[in-house]
Amino acid sequence: MTTYRESRALSPPLPEARGALSAAVCAALGTGTAGPLPPPGSAAVADPFGDDLQLALYVLYELHYQGFDGVGDRWEWDPDLLRVRRALEDRFLGAVEEGVRRAGRGGGAQDALAELLVEPVGDDGTSVTHFLDRAGTREQLREYAALRSLYHLKEGDPHAWVIPRLHGRAKAGMVAVEYDEYGAGRAEALHARLFADLMADLDLDIRYGRYVDVAPAQALATVNLMSALGLRRASRGALVGHFAAVEVTSSPGSRRLVHAMRRTGAGAAAERFYAEHVEADAVHEQVVRHEVVAGLLADEPHLEPDVAFGVRATVLLEDRLADRLLDAWRAGRSALRGPLLP
Repeated sequence: MTTYRESRALSPPLPEARGALSAAVCAALGTGTAGPLPPPGSAAVADPFGDDLQLALYVLYELHYQGFDGVGDRWEWDPDLLRVRRALEDRFLGAVEEGVRRAGRGGGAQDALAELLVEPVGDDGTSVTHFLDRAGTREQLREYAALRSLYHLKEGDPHAWVIPRLHGRAKAGMVAVEYDEYGAGRAEALHARLFADLMADLDLDIRYGRYVDVAPAQALATVNLMSALGLRRASRGALVGHFAAVEVTSSPGSRRLVHAMRRTGAGAAAERFYAEHVEADAVHEQVVRHEVVAGLLADEPHLEPDVAFGVRATVLLEDRLADRLLDAWRAGRSALRGPLLP
């Protein structure tokens, strides 16, 4: 019997920088000094969806999760780093807001969720899970899992930030769903652990943060959005919207990924992770819509635009990632920034 290795037993090393912003942040953390850090104006002119800004943000957010090898815990609340993070966040979230506005979809929270409930008949050419189900190779599934590991090895954690900021029905519903994400009291059933088992079946390294360096900016952005919304009390409505979007879309996509894993012979653990989400997230969708979202808006109706924004921001960034993956795979190329070694 193989002994299980805990994916988060150790903190990962700092990633390789991708530009001036991320180099300054990583250098500050690596040397143990808070300078020289990027001047405030540099974030305002950086590409909000580019590799440099997204990696700098990812590194700063990770100080609130697992941290990095050799980086002291005191840096989590360093005021100079927080000022840098605020400037990067403002640039990133401002661009997301602009992207949502340009998409031109109006209506409230339920309208935004209703859009997600209507799936196209068949594959419309924009869905990663449809592609993987129909024609994905084992190597493409490995790439997909490596990128999703940035979130799934800490599954549930970014959304848990919102729990202290909710009350009543919304809090009760949120905790009920998160309880399932955390294995319903059983360590071996933690969704993060099930994903590590999936990675092992696909001959991937299960260590937390192992694949940050090969992850493109589009993948970093999907994780950064969760952290940006989760760490700000003012964004509690948007985080609930993000959570709702994830749960509403999870079950159908997971069903396709179960088939893709089975078709390519990925292994029992690889199938199990997504099979778990087919059933669990079908239930979670109802709880999130009727208890978390409805409960929040019954108590704080002024947050409805924020919930709708959270849904649509999630779709915006997932669509950007899908474009990156599908463009590369259809051209016979890797979607990663570097080779995915066994």
